Amino acid sequence: MTTAPTPAAEVDIDGALVRALLAEQHPDLAGLALVEVASGWDNVMFRLGDELAVRLPRRALAAPLVEDEQRWLPVLAPRLPLPTPVPVRIGRPGYGYPWSWSICPWLPGSPAALTPPNDPVAAALALGGFLSAMHQPAPADAPTNPYRGVPLTERAAAARQRIEQLGDLVDGPAVLAAWDELVGVAPWSGPAVWLHGDMHPMNILVDEGRVSGVIDFGDVCAGDPASDLSVAWMMLPPEARPSFRRAAANASDPIDDDTWARSRASALAIALAILASSADNPAMHAIGARTLAAVLDDR
Repeated sequence: MTTAPTPAAEVDIDGALVRALLAEQHPDLAGLALVEVASGWDNVMFRLGDELAVRLPRRALAAPLVEDEQRWLPVLAPRLPLPTPVPVRIGRPGYGYPWSWSICPWLPGSPAALTPPNDPVAAALALGGFLSAMHQPAPADAPTNPYRGVPLTERAAAARQRIEQLGDLVDGPAVLAAWDELVGVAPWSGPAVWLHGDMHPMNILVDEGRVSGVIDFGDVCAGDPASDLSVAWMMLPPEARPSFRRAAANASDPIDDDTWARSRASALAIALAILASSADNPAMHAIGARTLAAVLDDR
């Protein structure tokens, strides 16, 4: 069994660099308090004063994702029923830092993975309503993503590789049987719809016990809505999933049985990816383990 750590940062990002970038490009904000609050696979985030956040890519792979977020989130956000971190300022390369970066609103709340909502059915309705509004036909120039919203057959090789890689960390025969059962489901035949692209519980905020926002739109793209609907197994108990399914349906995607099955398969693929790359991240590892168990329990 082998698991990989979080991908290494390709640039050094610290408070001094961010302060220098602010002073050069947004001097009216440079005097605000600055505190690093998170460093994920793709981005580093600092809180800026009480109301803003600075988000900077930490590796080249993430740089175009930030630009997609800057381009498309202002278009999508007005129709979404939950708060989102629409960039209010754009940063450019400087002081040796090579990529674009964003200043966004600071949204209150804690990740659902750390602070689950009080009422799972209310959370299901909130998330379903958000995705129903999100999953509308996308224009021809919408971003695409090789891992999100694509046919299951394009994820099959990676899924099998990760099952082998994880070894005794998972019940290999059970996981493989579930994958083989699901991978043959009919593919998405509707229009490519807008996807958040990364709807896991670290990107869903909870404040005062209720779902309060959705963050990290770097993987925004167009494709099969099943990719986002996988959150049903990543975050919701079985009794809340029917409410989520009804709330998430819309004219473009009534969420038929094939789509629901592909959503479960997507949750399985995501769980394997998380488990294979979270050796140094207990919170993400827990999400992967819980999701895998939920998928296997849902027969």
